[in-house]
Amino acid sequence: MRTKPALRPSPQNSSWHLERFSEPDLERYRSVFHRVGDEHLWAARLLMGPLMLARFLTDPGIEVYVLTTPSGDQGLLELDFRVDKNCELSLFGVAPDLVSTGAGRWLMNHALEIAWSHPIDRFWLHTCTLDHPNAFGFYLRTGFVPYERKVEVYDDPRYLGLTRRDAAPRVPLL
Repeated sequence: MRTKPALRPSPQNSSWHLERFSEPDLERYRSVFHRVGDEHLWAARLLMGPLMLARFLTDPGIEVYVLTTPSGDQGLLELDFRVDKNCELSLFGVAPDLVSTGAGRWLMNHALEIAWSHPIDRFWLHTCTLDHPNAFGFYLRTGFVPYERKVEVYDDPRYLGLTRRDAAPRVPLL
């Protein structure tokens, strides 16, 4: 994405709030990371030890936000500004309870507003076949344009003991 797109309609839910992690609580961060990412086998932050994760989350080029609801932390948004004039949407998602409620669009609109409030020329992300089946179409409707395809292989976090063994039941445990 090279220019800020028009925001798409999203629900106005007064019980949803976006909170920036200014002094990250690693236990809270890991909890929401699991809540949002386990069904998609997110592993990158789980491979980081506590010191490395704390350094990452407090890096001035990283902005972490949590979507909070009356039932707790239900969404995660990470923006990485460490490359000049770029913002990577490094993590984005909502908990299974909020899928199909409009919360993803609400969170993405906030991501667009925050990212493009910085002096950037490009807003980009990685997605993969492990993401929600509708993620790719969602990103296209948002205004992202595919530019590259790669094969990436990493160890299943269920086998590594980093996440629940029963996480992501739609993905075979080989």
